[in-house]
Amino acid sequence: MSLTAGVDVGSAAVKAVVMRVGEGDDRVLSHTVARVRRRSISEVVDEAFAGAVAGAGARELDYVATTGEGEDAPFATGHFYGMTAHARGALFLEPRARAVLDVGALHARAVAMDARGKVLGYKMTSQCASGSGQFLENIARYLGVSQSDIGPLSLTAEKPETVSSICAVLAETDVINMVSQGLLAANILRGIHDSMAGRFARLLQSLGVEGVVFLSGGLAADDGLAAALTRALAVGGRPVEVARDPQSAFAGAIGAALWGGFRREKLGMGGAAWTVNPTSLSSGA
Repeated sequence: MSLTAGVDVGSAAVKAVVMRVGEGDDRVLSHTVARVRRRSISEVVDEAFAGAVAGAGARELDYVATTGEGEDAPFATGHFYGMTAHARGALFLEPRARAVLDVGALHARAVAMDARGKVLGYKMTSQCASGSGQFLENIARYLGVSQSDIGPLSLTAEKPETVSSICAVLAETDVINMVSQGLLAANILRGIHDSMAGRFARLLQSLGVEGVVFLSGGLAADDGLAAALTRALAVGGRPVEVARDPQSAFAGAIGAALWGGFRREKLGMGGAAWTVNPTSLSSGA
């Protein structure tokens, strides 16, 4: 049995978890998220990690794994590629998943994997594409809508508006014009969700995905986006189910923690990797 931590460093937020791993009883003990908001990444990473450790009441950690942009974290024992971590985390949260769609602040990534979490292929959108968390946040600001209201409003739409799916700048221009015409926010949001979902569906279909797709990342909680993705995948004629979990945003961190426990066992690593005290993180050596 190991006590491991996973830290997923993204461009807009850092997610961290502490897990108990091994003996067929893997479980998340605590999780926390810290927003970047113009702060230094190192400060946010420290905050998220310390929050997860405190939440678990941990004093020692056997392995600290990072993923995303976290390879330079001074307290890390090891680092794992983002697509590998998200694949493993998605399987932990939904064992039936054979693909994961990670929608982040700047881009979306589709990863196909097997039942063991081995990555079989992946595709990504470009940063310019109108299909990211930052893009949707900008749109919400134009519409005067809170982030939590985006999904529910989209689900009430009766006549979705067509929005550019080629470029975020063009899509934002479309929205500004729609707002000036007095069009309903619900219809605009539904159009945006449909546009984003169309791009995501093409990524998944290019990987030949069938079965269950797990939605991860910050936008996994957006009910309107999940509904739009379900509709877009149905158009392709493939039997695909979109699955989510209350901990979807932590899939990358969970996967990193699980892979950390696996690596520790395979390498026969003994003793605590890190000892934690209330004021600092220091090596347990």
